[in-house]
Amino acid sequence: MPRDSVHHHVLSVAGRLSAPLAEAIARVGPLTIEPPAQTRVADRLCVEVVNQQLSIRAAAAIWSRVEAAAAGMGLTPWGLFVPAHEAVLRACGISGNKVRALQAIRAADEAGLLDATLGIRPHAERSAILCRIKGVGPWTADMIGIFHFGDPDIWPDGDVAAVGRLRRLTGRADTQAVAAAFAPYRSHLARYAWRIKDLFALTPPLLERERTDGV
Repeated sequence: MPRDSVHHHVLSVAGRLSAPLAEAIARVGPLTIEPPAQTRVADRLCVEVVNQQLSIRAAAAIWSRVEAAAAGMGLTPWGLFVPAHEAVLRACGISGNKVRALQAIRAADEAGLLDATLGIRPHAERSAILCRIKGVGPWTADMIGIFHFGDPDIWPDGDVAAVGRLRRLTGRADTQAVAAAFAPYRSHLARYAWRIKDLFALTPPLLERERTDGV
């Protein structure tokens, strides 16, 4: 569906549920969905594991150090995700648990677990496959579904930012129930929640009415 039509749908549902939510979504406007930053799901999984429980700035800084360290050794970051280079990754600021998760993702990819069929599987089925990998939990699987595969109808119930923003704007604790009204565009609701949070941080007066897997 064109982005303007999705925006109209989400705004219409929000208008029936919460005036503050509808106002905030209207201020954001239609969303532009960027294509996946990585071609392979395995690469995206590695980025998401590094991102867990970190701010965007801190995660970007660590990933930049990983890229620099790999380049200095004549490798790509993927080449570091083996036991022999654990010390290099730890020196970049990645915890031991995350290092082991990165190694597990590489092993899963080499075993054929992350093949092209993931993209055509229902989210629940795909999530079950991904969560078999050490260090990959429901939050990471949701992020992969939303940002890598472009699934339009995922509500990331384990995401603190999205859940917290929706609760503030609707006054309702059960965000899964709220999000259900936005099907089949719950991923877009999550994207709006994240964008609204960013706007609120920049311009607090705008909304006066107004998780993570952890490895």
